[in-house]
Amino acid sequence: MQVSAVQDAICGEGGARAREVLDLVSDKWSLYVVAALGDGPLRFNEARRVVTGISQRMLTVTLRRLERDGLVVRTVVPTVPPQVSYALSDTGHGLRDAVAPLIAWAFSTADEIAAARQAYDDRETGPDSGR
Repeated sequence: MQVSAVQDAICGEGGARAREVLDLVSDKWSLYVVAALGDGPLRFNEARRVVTGISQRMLTVTLRRLERDGLVVRTVVPTVPPQVSYALSDTGHGLRDAVAPLIAWAFSTADEIAAARQAYDDRETGPDSGR
């Protein structure tokens, strides 16, 4: 069987670096934060309002990790109190561009996936399921 370049890049011996990057963007909140920052810089509380459901702690952790990995740029304006804003770096914009089709796909197929889940659950708990 022929191994494709994509399979090898992720699953093969040399795939550790690719897996590491994919792990970064596949956590629960990173893509939401990247999407939120895609239209321009946000201050912390603005980002928290845009990314509904994220806790203050999780937003802090996610922004720090994205900053460490070079996807987000943190800017401090020396005012009293200091103003901090977060923006995507060039690499972060590249990620946003790369995942935009995935986000569009998720949005457009959400109803279809919900229906498939319901059909599966109905089958698994129905009278003929044997469970």
